[in-house]
Formats: sequence, structure tokens, C-alpha cells
Amino acid sequence: MSIDPELVVWSAEPEARHQHPLVVVMHGRGADEHDLAGLFPLLPAGFVYASLRAPHPAGPGFAWFDDTVEAPGDPRLASADAMADAVLAWLRRLPWQPTTVGALGFSQGGAMAAHLLRQGQGIVSFAVNMSGFAVSGSHPADAALAAAPPPAYWGRGSADPLFFPELVHRSETWLSRHTTLTSAVYPGLGHSVSDEMLRDVVDFLEARL
Repeated sequence: MSIDPELVVWSAEPEARHQHPLVVVMHGRGADEHDLAGLFPLLPAGFVYASLRAPHPAGPGFAWFDDTVEAPGDPRLASADAMADAVLAWLRRLPWQPTTVGALGFSQGGAMAAHLLRQGQGIVSFAVNMSGFAVSGSHPADAALAAAPPPAYWGRGSADPLFFPELVHRSETWLSRHTTLTSAVYPGLGHSVSDEMLRDVVDFLEARL
């Protein structure tokens, strides 16, 4: 599987992209590269943002994990590694190499953002996980992350029906042990991004500049 470079939505024109650190943006299941691009004007202008299309067809859009193979909210570690490798391969093919790379995503895309801290081996230096999770399993990079935990934001709604107890426990445990975590649970919020969550994401990103 690979990322199609022709299906990336950028926040900046080609001649300006090398001037800022890069945030890789990844949508949730059933959406596409245009979904989170609508947030670009609301996010800190000090970054350039690139919204990718996931490779697996899913409903009206696309997904990072194949529903016919993976359990919802609990993809296999090898599948997450493969998807992260696809994103990293896309990064390596850019015509310039950003000085700083972060990752931001929603739902499955949030899980991908966190997993890029593991599979990216220092290439991705921070993650924003909006209503997403942490992939289960022991990864070869986990010990290094625990020794020098990178910054991460994790936000979810208290009324999110997709967050079953095991997923919450797994994600809280891994993120708190392997990242310098900023986390929040938003009362009454379902599987969505609220204005309050977005304000916290902006604050987190501004602190990375």
C-alpha cells in the first residue's frame, strides 16, 4: 500500500512548503483527504499542513485499516507498521526534507499519528491524536520512546460510543508511558471534534513552534 502524492491537500503552494515545519494530517474512517483540510485556516500558520488520503476503501471514503481484516479499534501492530511505513515513504519522496515533522489525525488517523512516533524512529517528533487510540502490542521503538518521550496530545469525548473500556485503558497506558502527554476528556462530546478540543490542539501546536 502507498500514499498517492497526487491526492494530497496542502495548506501552502509548492514554492512555500519548504519554509515551515510540516504537519502530516490523516483523516478518519470513511472520509478522505479533504475532510480535515477544512481545519487548516484554524490551525497555527507557522506550520505547513499536508492532508493525505488513506489507501483502503471504506464506505463513501477511505480508511487506514482494512475492515475486512482488522478488528475495529484494535488493528494488528504489523498493519499499523505497514501504514506508517507508507506515510514515511511518502515523506522521503518529498522534494525537500522538512526540519521538523509532526502528525495530526482524527479517529483512525489519530491512531496513525501516535503510531508514527513509534515507526518513525525520530522522524516524526510530535503527535496530535483527536478521538483516536493507541495500537496494541509491543513495538521495537517503545523503549526508546519511554526514555525520551515526545510530546503528544490526546483528546476524546466522554460520550464517544467507539471508546470501549479496553481501548481507553490501552491508549491511556501506552500514551502516558511513552509520550509527554497532554490529554483531555470533553464532557458530552461524541465521536467528533469540538471547538474546545480544537482550541486545545491549537495551543499544543503553538507550543511546538
